[in-house]
Amino acid sequence: MKKLIFVFAFSILGLVPITTKAQVRVGVNFNFTTQPIWGPEGNDYVNYYYLPDIDVFYNVPKHQYVYVKNGRWTFSRYLPYQYRNYNLYNGYKVVINEDRPYRNASMYRTKYATYKGNSHTQINIRNSRDTRYYENRNHPEHANWAREHRPQKKNIPAKKTNKNKGRRQ
Repeated sequence: MKKLIFVFAFSILGLVPITTKAQVRVGVNFNFTTQPIWGPEGNDYVNYYYLPDIDVFYNVPKHQYVYVKNGRWTFSRYLPYQYRNYNLYNGYKVVINEDRPYRNASMYRTKYATYKGNSHTQINIRNSRDTRYYENRNHPEHANWAREHRPQKKNIPAKKTNKNKGRRQ
């Protein structure tokens, strides 16, 4: 009899849905401080930039350029040697928020071919007057911003020290 009640109780529990409340935490990411000042303004978060002029990707969080060298994708802190004189402030930058966009490089090359070599106006973070970019330590207004946002020091009396501490008298 006990077995029958036990089986019946579990079968009812199996049929009755148990409802639970789950909290979904929606977070908004910002990476104003890690975006290079040559990047275009207007983006709260950037994963990659694509530079159609030189067919190079730039990984913003890792501060790395991604480009093809000898038929393989290369990751470097510096632009390829042949583009050492390329002006990052003047070239067009495409914001890409996907993981490893260089795997779809042919699609980006085709899609943004018209931007290659053309002068398209983009305001760079360096020239932006949007105060949210002032937090970036490379922005020309960062020092003024930091001065205004410096934590206030409280007037705490200096700690008294005993100069004779540890000496025998």
